[in-house]
Amino acid sequence: MFRGIFETTIDAKGRTSLPARFRETLVSAHGDERFFLTNSVPVDLGGGLHSSGLLIFPYEEWFLFEENFRIAKGFTAEQRKSILRTIISPAQECCADKLGRFLIPPTFRKTAALEREIQFVGTMDKIEIWSMSEWEKVRAQDVKNFPSGTEAAAELGL
Repeated sequence: MFRGIFETTIDAKGRTSLPARFRETLVSAHGDERFFLTNSVPVDLGGGLHSSGLLIFPYEEWFLFEENFRIAKGFTAEQRKSILRTIISPAQECCADKLGRFLIPPTFRKTAALEREIQFVGTMDKIEIWSMSEWEKVRAQDVKNFPSGTEAAAELGL
């Protein structure tokens, strides 16, 4: 499981370092240091605004995701195309070097508005990457969306 939020930087060429804890989890829990990098699901910020980050899928989890998508029901043709174009088509296989460094391609940096300061966010089975400015917007929306007082939250002990 990927847990934790780590602040780091990205250089002008798009190089950054995967946090050591996440690198260790890739190898120990998933048996492979390779991963897939792609766009995240856009977050609706309201008022027609959206925010996007990036997603890291463990290598074998990516193939499960693709297979689940192939057999998934309940999407319209337009929704399937949107998922294909946003998440699946741009995905790139990556591998960090011995120091954990890897390159985030320019198209991903532009889509996710990545600047110098970035956040790696563990979300149990995947890792999100956010620019600091987009992360703040997403966190503000999370507060609005938080299921306070719901039965489901109470069942979790929240």
